[in-house]
Amino acid sequence: MTPYVAGFFVVGAISQYLGAAVGVFLFDTTDPATVAWLRAAGAGAVLLAWRRPWRRTWTPRMMFAAAAFGLVTLAMNVAFYEAIARIPLGTAVAIEFAGPVAVAAAGSRRARDMLAVVLVAAGVYLVAGVSTDVDLVGAGFAAIAAALWAGYILLGKRVADAGAGVDSLAVGMALAATVSAPVLLGIQVSAAPEVFADPRTWVLGIGVGVLSSAIPYALDQHVLTRIGRERFALLLALLPATAAVIGAVVLAQRPTVSEVAGIACVMAALAVTARAAGEPIG
Repeated sequence: MTPYVAGFFVVGAISQYLGAAVGVFLFDTTDPATVAWLRAAGAGAVLLAWRRPWRRTWTPRMMFAAAAFGLVTLAMNVAFYEAIARIPLGTAVAIEFAGPVAVAAAGSRRARDMLAVVLVAAGVYLVAGVSTDVDLVGAGFAAIAAALWAGYILLGKRVADAGAGVDSLAVGMALAATVSAPVLLGIQVSAAPEVFADPRTWVLGIGVGVLSSAIPYALDQHVLTRIGRERFALLLALLPATAAVIGAVVLAQRPTVSEVAGIACVMAALAVTARAAGEPIG
């Protein structure tokens, strides 16, 4: 894997967690599902303005793939936000990572890749710090997010290979936000409609969309065109490690011994899968 490809992924990971930090301010007043909708709507609006995908010729198949990609991405975010509203973030992350790890395991036939999957699983477990006292509803939402994350990887690779990855992301996020608006916004209106009159809700919502979706997902598409979905699934395991580094640097949250060990496991897994049978990746 070239440093060029890895660099794109790292930038996207940092952006995603900065967006998560912005989203924290919204949880005090806004339903988690509504925050997910704001994230999708903000990302869709920015990507549409940037890409102007209507200039491309769209076949029904391309439109269907884009819509499916957008809906799966939005549903994944809704499930994850609902999970972290009920269970600790570390526990939710650990459960959610079952999705990309499962993709990596399903696509692997080599012993070295299976070793990498084991190392990733151990690393994520150590970094996340799983708790045994878990709210079942929250754990259920995290499990749903894991399944949807696997779907995101598979669909993302498909639209990336079609050569319309970022345009499909723009169309998909916009369509998903439009279709889901009556339900997701209706939840907020029934509970506390006044939050929509607060400009901060929309400013922060757009910020979350740009940082947590538009930038990292667009970079994901760039990476997916250069590596397979199994390698991409393993790269995603860097996210807990990235979060730990950002927490240490920005929030002065020093990692524990187990977290450092988890990061080491993830890095070892990436080293194991850096090359397969002497063939370059990326």
